[in-house]
Amino acid sequence: MLASDFTIMTFAVFIVCTLFFSSTVLFLFAQEYRLSVCDKLCYAIGGAPNQVAGSAAAFFLQIYLLDIAHITPFQASLVLFIGKASGAVTDPVAGFFISKSKWTKIGRLMPWMLACTPFTAVSYLLMWYLPPFVSGRFVWYLIFYCLFQALTTLFQVPYTALTMFLSTDQKERDSATAYRMTMEVLGTLIGAALQGQIVASAHHSHNCTTNLPLNTSSPTDSWHDSPSYPEPSDSLSHQAKVYMIAAGVIGGVYLLGFTILCLGVKEKDDPYALNSDRAIPFCKGLRLTMKHGPYLKLTASFLLISTAVQLEQSNFVLFCTHAANLRNHFQYLVVTILVSAAVSIPFWQKFLQRFGKKCAACGISWMIPFAVMLVTIPNLILAYFVAFVSGLSIAASLLLPWSMLPDVVDNFRLQNPHGKGQETIFYSSYVFFTKMSAGIGLGISAASLEFTGYKPGLCRQSNDVILTLKILIGAVPAVLILGGLFILLFYPITEESRRETKLALEVLRRSHQSTENLDEHREDTSV
Repeated sequence: MLASDFTIMTFAVFIVCTLFFSSTVLFLFAQEYRLSVCDKLCYAIGGAPNQVAGSAAAFFLQIYLLDIAHITPFQASLVLFIGKASGAVTDPVAGFFISKSKWTKIGRLMPWMLACTPFTAVSYLLMWYLPPFVSGRFVWYLIFYCLFQALTTLFQVPYTALTMFLSTDQKERDSATAYRMTMEVLGTLIGAALQGQIVASAHHSHNCTTNLPLNTSSPTDSWHDSPSYPEPSDSLSHQAKVYMIAAGVIGGVYLLGFTILCLGVKEKDDPYALNSDRAIPFCKGLRLTMKHGPYLKLTASFLLISTAVQLEQSNFVLFCTHAANLRNHFQYLVVTILVSAAVSIPFWQKFLQRFGKKCAACGISWMIPFAVMLVTIPNLILAYFVAFVSGLSIAASLLLPWSMLPDVVDNFRLQNPHGKGQETIFYSSYVFFTKMSAGIGLGISAASLEFTGYKPGLCRQSNDVILTLKILIGAVPAVLILGGLFILLFYPITEESRRETKLALEVLRRSHQSTENLDEHREDTSV
């Protein structure tokens, strides 16, 4: 046990040191030779911690709540749904207060990220802590998961809106978005790999019981035959310990990422607005946002697609453990998905530049036939191939909405040239809808496991549970992705319209500059 703990700690320290060393080298090298690359790298690294933590939670929180914390599937569904809902509700609230914020020495968005980062790290650590009491564990995890979701929202809304204040050039913003998505996928990879390697020993077969009949068809037939969860102190202590080690390491990554963001990124004020322009009131801006056709179509499309990806992530480990007999391979399959996603981000960036963003969306559908094949033929070699193709699709689904959203904001900007501050409204409301839909999807998926009779701690679940996991991995994401891509067909912003908007905004910016210069000249003349 001591040797195992020492190995885990060594691996965790190695990951953190490697991340710190590589990011520092990138920062110094870029700062010396190409400042623009430095800005993009530091901006991208700043968002990685949220993805590290989000990846660990997406892949492992549900199985942790069920098999380690031993709360019921229904309680787990409430934790996941209410937690996501709290993050979603925080989005428009954060957008409201951020839009009212005044400019400071470090910008208008940076202070929000600075204030919430340490509290986010602490709440993440407590979210994985196994309290000594049993009856109140549901409330414990509900409180800290909601707090974690709210704090990550307070970071993510200003961070994503910061894209609009890095450059006025669409290509530069797309490039910065590609840097960000590459680093976020790498963060997702580090989170899943780190969490998977550290906690893998908590889910070995010797930690579960085998007294459920193999051919159980009714979820209630063997309920009284299953253990009533007398928690084995040695085994559970080890399982809780390895989860806390992983949480501590990932919590430390938050502080590292934000430090690099502050050192390398300088927030610029709104480049299109006149000094005399006033911020659009939040309620009016929200109404205008909800009436903007391109935004509604983009949000509706990726609302469905992101829900499908969340369902895949949340149920993948459970599927490998209980439905595909891949218990000893799930951490490597997760790493395969994320490595594939990370290395394919540059490919998708080049693809959308050459063929257009709507055309690149077809790559999201690649995962559908292979996921269905894995559900019907749970083969190890096929599982790794499916993991690779799924990574390609997930990369496209991550890159495209954040690359298309600035185009929507530019389109809105052109139609409303004398207002400013609406960027956070667009980003916060988009995240609100995607989080709310993901929370509903995750809540329904966990509740369906409760309905079909999922029993924590058992090596072999009932046939109804296995069928439910197959549907959640195969059929449901396929329907959601196809629905989202169908809506995206009606998205009106094309590559030609993007170029026209860019030229029009350049004219607008020059006219603003000339107007300001004329006003200054008049003031000097009057003096």
